[in-house]
Amino acid sequence: MRIQNMGMLTNHGNRLGRSHVAQILGAGLDVVDPYIGLRRLVRLEGSRLILDCPEFELKDDPRGGPAVYDLNRFDKIVVVGAAKGVQRAAVALEEILGDRLTGGHVIGKHGDPILCKKIGVTLAGHPMPDRYCVEGCEKIYEWAQLVTERDLVITIAGSGISSLLTWPIEGVSVEEMRELTRMMQIEKGALTDDLNCVRTHLDRFKGGKITRCFRKATLVHLVTTDIAKQNTPILRLSYYELMKSNRFLATLADGTTFSDGIEALKKYDAWDRVPERVRRYFLKADPNEETMKLAEYEAMNARVFGLTPKNHTVYPAVRQKALELGYTPHMLCEYLCGEAREAGHINSLVALNIERSGEPLKPPCVLITSGEVVVTVGEEKGVGGRNQEYCIAGALNIAGNEKIVIGAADTDGTDGPGGLSLSGAPECLSGAVVDGWTLFEAKEKGIDLWSSLKTHNTSAPLWQLGCGIHATPGISVLDLGVIAIME
Repeated sequence: MRIQNMGMLTNHGNRLGRSHVAQILGAGLDVVDPYIGLRRLVRLEGSRLILDCPEFELKDDPRGGPAVYDLNRFDKIVVVGAAKGVQRAAVALEEILGDRLTGGHVIGKHGDPILCKKIGVTLAGHPMPDRYCVEGCEKIYEWAQLVTERDLVITIAGSGISSLLTWPIEGVSVEEMRELTRMMQIEKGALTDDLNCVRTHLDRFKGGKITRCFRKATLVHLVTTDIAKQNTPILRLSYYELMKSNRFLATLADGTTFSDGIEALKKYDAWDRVPERVRRYFLKADPNEETMKLAEYEAMNARVFGLTPKNHTVYPAVRQKALELGYTPHMLCEYLCGEAREAGHINSLVALNIERSGEPLKPPCVLITSGEVVVTVGEEKGVGGRNQEYCIAGALNIAGNEKIVIGAADTDGTDGPGGLSLSGAPECLSGAVVDGWTLFEAKEKGIDLWSSLKTHNTSAPLWQLGCGIHATPGISVLDLGVIAIME
């Protein structure tokens, strides 16, 4: 089980409801494992490497169907990539390919254990890039310099790559990229899609540029995120829709332009705060510096597969566990966005209405959410995360209610940048579980939950209350929220 502190989460307050929510969250987190997906997708039969799992393909992929490679035709087999939890996929490839694997390099997040044996690993900064991101990119580039037409390159990309795969263009420092991220996303609460319009154009690898470096080779792109053809309606993307709208999968065609970057900077009042040379760079909009578009991508010998389709992994696991525990599961919102505290406030009010009136749903039921909310921090220095703020905002609304329990976690196991330093606590919580007693327990311990929201200092209070989730690191398919309304 990925959740490491089940006892702490379930030994107080609404114990039965907390146990149910923790189990349902745990069921979802346990199946978010690219190792499992990759072992389903990839197999080795003699000298033939076969990728064959239809639900992991993009709808309308013009190169769809099983991908079969005779490894005797290749001089080198190389694995490169970046993502939170990237090593789980890399380890599976090491096991499958064995001695046929030449090597490679991947970039994970600080705090991850080193799992790979043959593929090199650099642990780097997320959500704020650091010099280790650059070092990891440089090691990947060393492999790119060795690649020929007789090589097979397998790339891994997923959530977290926008920070971890940072190698600024000439004239821009990694410190300036850190400040850009801090200003736009942490201070101003910019959506990741908006921020990526800017940093993709200021990078040597993002926006498909990493794939350009390996274009001579035969390419297989594994994306550890939810892109498969059987997605639920909101997130269902065809091959062409993804390639034309993509804003973060750095190994695929990119859907952003220099104009999009200018618009994003102005949207968050950041245009006048970036260096003058950055403004000149965007205004010049040199076509030779543009990201990789669909036509260029399709000229390469490349295939793409998803590894963690939520509709085949997370959602079935969550729904099944809810049913086992006596709840009717409902998808409340598959792509929840906006401010975390506002989302928690609204969703908890929906839960209260259901509990009090039986409308629009009948208890006992479970409300499921996914997506990625944001926290606009401003100048505050507190340690916390978006799922933690979502839960605390909900706890303030449901205070005194004996039938509602709220839980939420980032599926990669790390909710926020971390920095918690309490005895026995992880450096970074994964999320939280709260109930109708949480506010009263906080008052008994002298903890001001209103203040924790205001200062964005949520991790320490939640851990002290036995509400913070400690989970092992893994891959991210965004956040998972569960609200149980008991009978």
